[in-house]
Amino acid sequence: MGSRTPLYDKHIAANARIVDFGGWDMPLHYGSQKEEHHAVRRHAGVFDVSHMTIVDLAGRRVVEFLQYLVANDVAKLKDHGKALYTCMLNADGGIIDDLIIYFMADTGYRLIVNAATREKDLAWIRQQAVDFDVAAEERAELSMLAVQGPKARELAAGCIDAGFRDAALALKPFTGVQAGDFFIARTGYTGEDGWEICMPAADAPGVWDCLLAAGVAPCGLGARDTLRLEAGMNLYGTDMDESVSPLEAGLNWTIAWEPADRNFIGRKALEAQRAKADNRRFVGLLLEDRGVLRNHQKVVVEGFGEGEITSGGFSPTIDRSIALARLPAGDYERAKVDVRGKLLNVRIVKTPFVRNGEIRIDTVGETQ
Repeated sequence: MGSRTPLYDKHIAANARIVDFGGWDMPLHYGSQKEEHHAVRRHAGVFDVSHMTIVDLAGRRVVEFLQYLVANDVAKLKDHGKALYTCMLNADGGIIDDLIIYFMADTGYRLIVNAATREKDLAWIRQQAVDFDVAAEERAELSMLAVQGPKARELAAGCIDAGFRDAALALKPFTGVQAGDFFIARTGYTGEDGWEICMPAADAPGVWDCLLAAGVAPCGLGARDTLRLEAGMNLYGTDMDESVSPLEAGLNWTIAWEPADRNFIGRKALEAQRAKADNRRFVGLLLEDRGVLRNHQKVVVEGFGEGEITSGGFSPTIDRSIALARLPAGDYERAKVDVRGKLLNVRIVKTPFVRNGEIRIDTVGETQ
């Protein structure tokens, strides 16, 4: 038996199919993964993401610490509540984890890191924090729900304290607000609008019930994966890990190279890699033949070499098979994927494949 979130009984009552995910018993779906996917693209869905690890950092030198710890620069966050997506790297430039950082107070920041990397992340953060006299507190008493979709904020507004609704609805993307005991952020992992809401664990079942009563569909990990794939969003452990740098994971934009004298962990290795001409491409693939693209399938690029699909599957929105892949360096627009010994044609496309309900695959190139 794995760890369970405060909503486990709600999932069982809703006849969810429970699977192990990073040591947690989590809902895969509640009957139809495809219907849950469409609910988020067209209306609103809610995900229990209480398995994610919430870490609060505090200390006089916390900004200096974070400027050393991660590849992006928290100095960009000028106002309380602003958020930043970044990667935490090892000395070789490999990705220990990807995370979101929120600017909570002048000497306090909140990190949201992945569930499967919890122990590794906490140990690394605390090890690096010692020299900066920064305290890292895991907030295991908090739960988190992700309400996503074009109607998500409108429907979820009735489930938060009336005194904070206007402030929450006025949030700009990648910004959060403290709403009493709740922290509400306009962030997500689906390519749709919505909120991620942190709250005391005791409040989570009531908020879940309120959201479902408002017409928000309960959604599991299956739909979350197809949604993030369509949105061109990486999954840690699948599209990237400690053997891969942001430069080969489509995450160049998460590295703040300026100021040039900011010495973050992994910078030296990244600078050496950036100077090379043979860095692998991280691209989107659209299948042009019949079949389904899957993780770890070989990609053959004539005249350039071979690569591999990192995430692949069927896109319910596009009604085609799509994938993310790491391929050889070079200028080319087409490739072939080895599917059970048969080479199928794929076109290289920019990601996201889908954003805010719209299909966006009519141009050719690398991920942005």
